[in-house]
Amino acid sequence: MDFSEKDSVDAVLASFADTPDPRLHEVMESLVRHLHGFLRDVRPSIAEWEQGIEFLTAIGQKCDEHRQEYILFSDVLGASMLVETMEAERQAQDATASTVLGPFHVVASPERALGDSVDSLGTGEACLIEGSVAAPDGTPVPGARIDVWQADEQGSYDVESGGRQPLGNGRGLFTADDEGRFWFSSIVPSHYPIPTDGPVGALLRATKRHPYRPAHVHFIVEAPGYVPVTTHVFVEGSEYLDSDAVFAVKQSLVRDFATVDDAGAAARHDLPNPFRRARFDVVLQPASS
Repeated sequence: MDFSEKDSVDAVLASFADTPDPRLHEVMESLVRHLHGFLRDVRPSIAEWEQGIEFLTAIGQKCDEHRQEYILFSDVLGASMLVETMEAERQAQDATASTVLGPFHVVASPERALGDSVDSLGTGEACLIEGSVAAPDGTPVPGARIDVWQADEQGSYDVESGGRQPLGNGRGLFTADDEGRFWFSSIVPSHYPIPTDGPVGALLRATKRHPYRPAHVHFIVEAPGYVPVTTHVFVEGSEYLDSDAVFAVKQSLVRDFATVDDAGAAARHDLPNPFRRARFDVVLQPASS
């Protein structure tokens, strides 16, 4: 049978008819229908289709152990955030909101003791971040693991700073105490542009979109018997809260990094006075919910 525009979907779906995995069959059927519909709608030339293939190839070539360009592509299309949003609909409403992973969780965070600093440079505005991990009913979750990573005051992560930061700077893996509490010091992060030296950056320039993200700290919080949460704490008042390049801001995750003028508290946490402080309490959904 000749392959035609009219029959293209049926022809390709027939080739997947014997797929043994029902979910894979469902995914491929939907992918084929939507992809062929997109092509009939846009009607690209062969040269344009080749350009698209070259773009996707360039994304793959830009990926390495420190950079995930495909995640970046997913982020700027809003796909990452849509998947997070749909997943959240299946979770308890009182659990901490999730948001995107981002492309920079590519290096294992160093184990740190509660109260340690994740910043080894001391070049930004000092801050203390403290909080707790609990179940929806308020029961503390002792021993929860809190993985954090952030950009520095210049808006760079360790893996993209060209050696200006040591690997592991801005990162820490903490264990909550017996009451589910955690605290660590750092510096107030800056807003920053996502990487624009690759194909995703070229796409943003071609479409006249800015590449900026508001200031934030990434968190992954997990504990046995609970659903892990990947989330952020956003700095209240940061630029780009209303126009995040990856659509990840949720109002429930915005926190005031208030200025604290307390010499005693500064001394207890080995911080200069004054310093900034933010509180972020995390609620995990039980895995059986």
